[in-house]
Amino acid sequence: MTPWLTLIGIGEDGRAGLSQAARTALERAEVVFGGPRHLALAGVGARGREWPVPFAVAPVLALRGKAVAVLASGDPFWHGAGGSLAGHLGPGEWISHPAPSTFQIAANRLGWRMEDTVCLGLHAAPFARLRAVLSGETRAIFLLRDGAAPAALAEWLVGHGFAATSMTVMEALGGPAERVRVTTARGFDLTGVAAPVAVALHTRPGTGLPRGAGLADDTFAHDGQITRAPVRAITLSALAPRPGAHLWDLGAGSGSVSVEFALAGGRASAVEVRGDRVANIRANAAAFGVEHRLRVVEGAAMAVLEGLDTPDAVFVGGGCDEDLLAHLWQGMPSGTVLVVNSVTLETEALLAEWHGAKGGTLWRFDMAEAQPLGRMRGWQAARPVVQWRATR
Repeated sequence: MTPWLTLIGIGEDGRAGLSQAARTALERAEVVFGGPRHLALAGVGARGREWPVPFAVAPVLALRGKAVAVLASGDPFWHGAGGSLAGHLGPGEWISHPAPSTFQIAANRLGWRMEDTVCLGLHAAPFARLRAVLSGETRAIFLLRDGAAPAALAEWLVGHGFAATSMTVMEALGGPAERVRVTTARGFDLTGVAAPVAVALHTRPGTGLPRGAGLADDTFAHDGQITRAPVRAITLSALAPRPGAHLWDLGAGSGSVSVEFALAGGRASAVEVRGDRVANIRANAAAFGVEHRLRVVEGAAMAVLEGLDTPDAVFVGGGCDEDLLAHLWQGMPSGTVLVVNSVTLETEALLAEWHGAKGGTLWRFDMAEAQPLGRMRGWQAARPVVQWRATR
């Protein structure tokens, strides 16, 4: 099958940077799609069509069978339209001619190894997404939406403990108008920044969120209903989050378990019956930049489970009873991990019974924290936590 669609990566050097095959495809195209900047760089004149706002691939697919070209910055399959289009096409319908991406050009300017560099597109994403990737000494390159974004990014960095971070602001990389300037988040005073713009960050050791489970309780918005950090670390170890895995967090409280599951690359559906706690879960998801991976569902667990995506793991942190356990066990797919925490004698007895019937592991955790005791200190015991973990 002769491809009717050609994906063409174009840089700031325009047609001069295209391969002969890409130039030939561009010349033969009846219609050329791209952003205004791409169409101007390619000089396609009346054949050019700007992408609709909001972005959609339907106008391209409607021309199936005609000779169509799509322009993208650099590599069409790295934060470009290529991935969106390929999902709707057969293997023989398209061909791609990539050019060096902005990430690659930036890494070459800086002398950074790409395999050791975080690369993200932040055109329409909140800066809070960076909390999941900026940890300790990190090199990262980000594509930003416009010339005002680097200053806003510097302000965000200062407010989140990254004031000493080195910022390299790079405009129009690879073209005649290329400009590269270096500053810090705290000292940001650059003016006249223009799109297209990328920023490279080099953060310092000791900054950002730790990678281990069990973030400090005071980093979350909560009303006291929160799985405390030591118990949360144990619970996340039992849930074993993996990229792409989906968690049901039933009786989510502050959503701290869901947030950390999402920070580890998973997805979560946080179910909570109280509206004030639902607000805290949403606030925490936004603050940690995981709102795209964390769905908040208000309601009682038994009433909303049928509407949730299939889980890979289920956590019940409170409100567990015989009916809920029976419903979960019957409905969960084979291989699903179930973790239930309890602090009451009644639920502990229930978990002991289910452990005897279904197997798994049953743990009791006794913890105490040093607290003031008169002029000295003593141990203040927390309620013991009983945890049952089983695989369906």
